[in-house]
Amino acid sequence: MIMLTSRAADRIRAMQKESQVEDKPLRVFVESGGCSGCQYGMSLEEAKRDDSTFESEGVKIVMDAASLAYMNGSRIDFDDGLQGKGFEIKNPNAQSTCGCGKSFN
Repeated sequence: MIMLTSRAADRIRAMQKESQVEDKPLRVFVESGGCSGCQYGMSLEEAKRDDSTFESEGVKIVMDAASLAYMNGSRIDFDDGLQGKGFEIKNPNAQSTCGCGKSFN
């Protein structure tokens, strides 16, 4: 399962409203690439047949099985301060991460 902070959930709801896709869940996924071998991704799209579906802070989240295996137990925050990086993922399964915070191995 993935957990969202209230700041991340608020930002996702704002993005859904801005994009006029308030009914679409947040897809969180892992793909190859980035500085460290794997990188995180997020989009607003419908669930697929084999996805896991859950909810955090009132936001529906969908993930494929492979991405969930890499990210189970992760927490997603959103930082919009002066030095804010946007969405930040704290993944307890990552052995190392790069400085940008968007890739891991």
